[in-house]
Amino acid sequence: MAEAIAAAETVADPPKDGKKKKGFTFPSAFTILFAVTIVAVLATWIVPAGQYSKLMYMQEENVLQITSPTGEVSTVEATQETLDKMGVKINIEQFTGGAIKKPISIPGTYEKLEAKPVSPTQIPYAMVVGVIESIDVMVFILCLGGLIGVVTATGAFESGLAALTKKTVGREFLLVFGVSAFMIFGGTMCGLEEEAVAFYPILAPVFIALGYDSIVTVGAIFMAGSVGTTFSTVNPFSSVIASNAAGISFAEGIEVRLIGLLIASAVYLVYLWWYSKKVKANPEFSYTYEDREKFHALWKTEGDATVSHEFTVRKKLILIIFIAAFIIMIVGVMKLGWWFPQMAAEFITLSILAMFIGGTGKDGLGEARMVDAFSRGAAGMVAVALIIGLARGINYVLTQGLISDTMLYTLSNAVIGVSGPMFVIALLLIFFVLGFIVPSSSGLAVLSMPIFAPLADTVGIPRWIVVGAYQFGQYAMLYIAPTGLVMATLQMLDMKMSHWFKFVWPMCVFTLVFGAILLSICTIVFGM
Repeated sequence: MAEAIAAAETVADPPKDGKKKKGFTFPSAFTILFAVTIVAVLATWIVPAGQYSKLMYMQEENVLQITSPTGEVSTVEATQETLDKMGVKINIEQFTGGAIKKPISIPGTYEKLEAKPVSPTQIPYAMVVGVIESIDVMVFILCLGGLIGVVTATGAFESGLAALTKKTVGREFLLVFGVSAFMIFGGTMCGLEEEAVAFYPILAPVFIALGYDSIVTVGAIFMAGSVGTTFSTVNPFSSVIASNAAGISFAEGIEVRLIGLLIASAVYLVYLWWYSKKVKANPEFSYTYEDREKFHALWKTEGDATVSHEFTVRKKLILIIFIAAFIIMIVGVMKLGWWFPQMAAEFITLSILAMFIGGTGKDGLGEARMVDAFSRGAAGMVAVALIIGLARGINYVLTQGLISDTMLYTLSNAVIGVSGPMFVIALLLIFFVLGFIVPSSSGLAVLSMPIFAPLADTVGIPRWIVVGAYQFGQYAMLYIAPTGLVMATLQMLDMKMSHWFKFVWPMCVFTLVFGAILLSICTIVFGM
């Protein structure tokens, strides 16, 4: 796995016969994001500019601040009466209690504005701004890489893997199932996705040793977590904040989301089991078989060449520290309100502890080699960190060009006059499109729910059905959207998007079809 620090190197090794491969080669993550950024810039020249007035609670002054589409700022009393007059059907306590921290769109306030197209010369600047706005995530990933480098250099990974594979002979899929079930649970409870990038260094070499491929690795971590988040029950960054922005309690509709979660999880685990079984029986079945050797080389568990492969007490302690890092991280996120700065600080702390254990003593590697291992590990994560920043740069372009709200306004008008199941299906497809434009679950919730939730009242259905449409539609897109987390994931494992798409498209279709059926039934059963 020492080669994982070279994840930024995406140039494939030449074929053994010396001939160049013919045919189309799917572009790298950087090229895809650059192309999408160009398309976003072009859209600002074509799509009319416009914006809703934005409402935000100012805690220090205890007032509601309104920013008009033209930029004028005013304040009003932070009362329920004020919200009711503006048509914002949200309990004032959602603002004053801190549940809604981002600006929300005020219904009925959309105004067309003078076009503000983004110049093509601003593309590099937008990419830099995206990186700056993602700095907290990027620092976390770099600290993760440093910890990986330290643990790898000690040989703890290789020795621990050898011990683990001996105990899982004949029951290999149980580990895949356990990881997937954990990620589904984490997704539905707290949106465990970006943090899960930390799990690839642990599990990629394990799954390789068990006879699986890179698809199984991403499927058990990213996709399983996404399935859980798609059918979020109490996830504060999805179902809770969307319900708050819709003016309802997140407990409304939770039974339906739970039923959806159980059914979708069962379907996905069976699908992953089918694929894993096929790959295990015949490696050539793998959708990524052409890159199999490269993937194995990238994640092989070779530590320092001078380090013994014996699973010593020192290595066990270092491996315990490594695993504990993620347990502490999960507890911190779920119970202590941690975010990326706190998680990064935790990883640095445990890296120092691992460096001390691995570097001191008679058989230690020494301080200089430990520091160098941390530096090389962090350097290997630079490409992954940049991918996240570049994806956010696309959102910056759409916001600067004042076309995000125009798309929201146009799509909301498309469902006016539509009722019953057709209304829900239309909403599902709208949120599917919006998932590409606004990949942030919390960001899309606060922007769209105040606009779309009142439409449910006009057709006589509960607002929690709109929340369900938002979840199912957005995440069906985020399985594949280059503006989301998937590109960073594929970059980390050096996997082609075309290979991933071949595996994931059935789940995209399933999520949309199953979501449409489930919510359509709800409109009939719970509609007025």
